[in-house]
Amino acid sequence: MSPRADAVRNRAKILEVAARVFAEQGASASTEQVAAEAGVAIGTVFRHFPTKADLLAAIMKDTLAGLAARVAAPDATLFGVFTDLVASAAARRSVIDLLPHLEVAESIAQFHAVVAGLLTRAREAGEVRPEIGPDEVMALLVAVCQGALRGGWSPSLQRDTLAIVFAGLRPAGTVVPGS
Repeated sequence: MSPRADAVRNRAKILEVAARVFAEQGASASTEQVAAEAGVAIGTVFRHFPTKADLLAAIMKDTLAGLAARVAAPDATLFGVFTDLVASAAARRSVIDLLPHLEVAESIAQFHAVVAGLLTRAREAGEVRPEIGPDEVMALLVAVCQGALRGGWSPSLQRDTLAIVFAGLRPAGTVVPGS
């Protein structure tokens, strides 16, 4: 039996509002505030997410699923995805800070597979050095996103840092249009 349409809408609205509220206010935000802004009763929030940790895990899972969908798009590029993720990390600082113990291994494994696919396409197009593997790209991605997340990087610092990282990924002598 599938959930009622209004239950599906309520869950989506709660997640949307909770992601914004926790990103803006951090750990001090309450589930009561999320319920009020989502236009649902607190019992509705707890029916879908029995604890704040459950709500935060759902936000993270939803965020990772959205990222995986974006990076799986046929026109996605390794460098474009890298750039988007750094900007996203800087914007979602408060939510990510609340997630130190949440289990998202399955979503991360799926994301790793998508990044590996992007890397393969980039290597085949001659955009990335052949000896660079998906583990190295994931390590760089995590490190740069953590820097943006923890340091509150400005757009110019994001751009400059990514230019350095991308230069290290590209084959020697590669000329990048517009640089």
